[in-house]
Amino acid sequence: MIDRWHIVEADLWDCGYLSLCGPAMVTIGADNTGEIAFGALQASLDLNYGPSMVFFTWAGFDEMDEATGDGSAELLDDGSIEITFAYHNGDEAILKAKRDTSSTDGVIGVSPEPRCGRLLLYGC
Repeated sequence: MIDRWHIVEADLWDCGYLSLCGPAMVTIGADNTGEIAFGALQASLDLNYGPSMVFFTWAGFDEMDEATGDGSAELLDDGSIEITFAYHNGDEAILKAKRDTSSTDGVIGVSPEPRCGRLLLYGC
């Protein structure tokens, strides 16, 4: 599961929100750390590994407000991962991600207006 993953869907948010400030991604590192970014959230992950799962706590910023939470990622039979992502005392979402094979895969357009301070390519 150690790799960079492209978040392709979520049960709470649509594709437009997931890619609001750039590609929706999660990175699972070999050094017990990782990163996640989707919508207006950018956060660091502290990881604990299981045979086919990774458990994590996260801390970062969502719409420039500090945010924390926890979650897990499970490797599915089709090679994708299912991420349970929870905000501390808030929403819980199920995200699906596929292994990132290219930095340009999935690009579907250019943001019509600058969001998050820059013009972005986006896509799910």
